[in-house]
Formats: sequence, C-alpha cells, structure tokens
Amino acid sequence: MRYTIKKYAQEDYGVWNDFVAQSQNATFLFHRDFMEYHKDRFEDFSLLVFEEDKLRAILPANKKGNSLYSHQGLTYGGLVFLSKLKAEKVESILDEILYFLKENQFETFYYKPIPDFYFSEGNKAMDFFLMKRGAVLERKEMNLAVNLTTPLKISKSKMKHFRRIENLDLDIFEEENFDPFWEKILEPRLLEKFNVKPVHSKEEIVFLKSKFPQNIRQYSAYRNDEIIAGITIFETKNGVKSQYGATSKIGEEFRALDFLFINLIHKYKRKGKHFFDMGIVDEPNESGYNIGLLKQKEELGCSVYNQDFYKIEIK
Repeated sequence: MRYTIKKYAQEDYGVWNDFVAQSQNATFLFHRDFMEYHKDRFEDFSLLVFEEDKLRAILPANKKGNSLYSHQGLTYGGLVFLSKLKAEKVESILDEILYFLKENQFETFYYKPIPDFYFSEGNKAMDFFLMKRGAVLERKEMNLAVNLTTPLKISKSKMKHFRRIENLDLDIFEEENFDPFWEKILEPRLLEKFNVKPVHSKEEIVFLKSKFPQNIRQYSAYRNDEIIAGITIFETKNGVKSQYGATSKIGEEFRALDFLFINLIHKYKRKGKHFFDMGIVDEPNESGYNIGLLKQKEELGCSVYNQDFYKIEIK
C-alpha cells in the first residue's frame, strides 16, 4: 500500500480544517487559524498523508534548519487521523514520512505526541514504531491533569479553605474582555515573579478568541468590583486546559486562584468533560520541576501524566 506525502500549502486550508474537524485525535489548536496566528515565528512545514486520493493523516509541523519539529508553536502535536488507525498503517505512514524527510534533506525529526488523557482509546503506535527505528526519548515532562470521570480527589486542606472563601464576597464571571486579567493580573505578576511575558500577547488572545469563541474562555474572580484572580481556559471536545492562571497579591491572601480552580473543576465535571489539564510543572533547576507548583496541582486533584519528546536521526 503506497502513501503520498505532501507539504501543506495555502490551497489545502479547507481540506486541512475539514480533516481536523472530523478527526478523533485533534483539537482546535490544529486548525490553521490557530496555527498561523504566529506564522511569522515559525516556518511551517506541516504534512498531509494521502492514500491514493484520500487524505488519511496530517502532521502539524515546522522546519528549523535541517530539522522537522512536531510544531513548536503548539502545546502538543503528533500524527492526526480520522479514526483509530491500525498499527500496520501507522507503521507504513511513518516510513513514508521518514523517506519524505530524507528526500527533502532533513537530518532530524522531533516528535511531540498529544498526552494520553486527551483520548478515550490508546494512541501509542507511532511512539512504538519511532523507537523501533532508532528514535530516542529525548525528555519527559510531568503534565498534571484531573480525571473528571472519577471521583474528585481535592485535598482536605484545599476544601477547608474553599468553604471558608465561599462565605466571602467573591464573584466569578466569564468575561469577553481580556483587558482586566491581562493588564492588571497576568502581565504584571509574570513580570514581577518570573521576569517573563505571557506566550500570547493580549492582542493575540483577543484575535484567537474571535476565531474560536466557544473554545477560548476567560474566568475571573472579583472582590468589591476589583479583579483578584483569573484563569484562561482552552476548551476542547473532551476536556479543558488552563492556559493561564494568576492572582494578585490581594488574591493570594484570599486564595482566590484555588477558589476559581475548584469552581471550574466542578463546573466542567458537571458538563461531562473527561479531564482538566493544568499543564506542565517543569523548571530549569536541579530537580527539573517546580516543587511548589506540583504540590498545588496535586492538592487540586491532579495526577501526573507524561508529555514525551522523541528525537530520531534521518538516515
């Protein structure tokens, strides 16, 4: 069985997005409108895999030097397909991709699969066949997520403070306007604590919200009409991811961020979502992770899942 690999071009916009919409293992992050908001920062080299004239799989990717990356501008990536592919077909597609990369003078392929909890079924065939062809597991990161399909395991201390905060005058709103959170909480706190800026500028998040109004949501906690905490949510079919979460110094005194998280965990459990993704906790220190952040997320009911990063030399 032969497959044909094609580099994405602008005329593939509709075909690509239709495929993403029907896929079993894709999220709105793979829509071209999301992928291309930062196209000036990445040289796109996404791939489409055809079996005869039928599109069977896509690979969001970018080129950097002589290397192909499972897209560096996305939190996760990997091979995307309509329904669960038989392992034999995954193996054939991988071989065709590696051959295509060799023909196009690539020397290295970096592969970043989507975390397991995004699926109801297994999705590790690609990882297995990469390893069999000489790929190395370059690194792992701890991705923290709450399994919303099982009883919640929020710590007793978190719930004790939550019940105390419930009696205070805190209000939670879903906001269309990102200005209060970005300008009064997120940007100043990231600058103060870590000397960094958010990955998305306010203008970028507003643009993405206009493209994906049902997927990107802003929840904020107020006290006496003053914003003291906020969480920006990326909502997908099966779950949600807290893309940003921050609190003011006053909000820290009230544990407003925990209060907001616990409310949202219960909200999305009631909505029937499968998971609440709270992201990674890696940090460039001796242990490789932020101990305080790991503890906070585990006390909110998270379990540790792997985010894997593979590297294979093209031969």
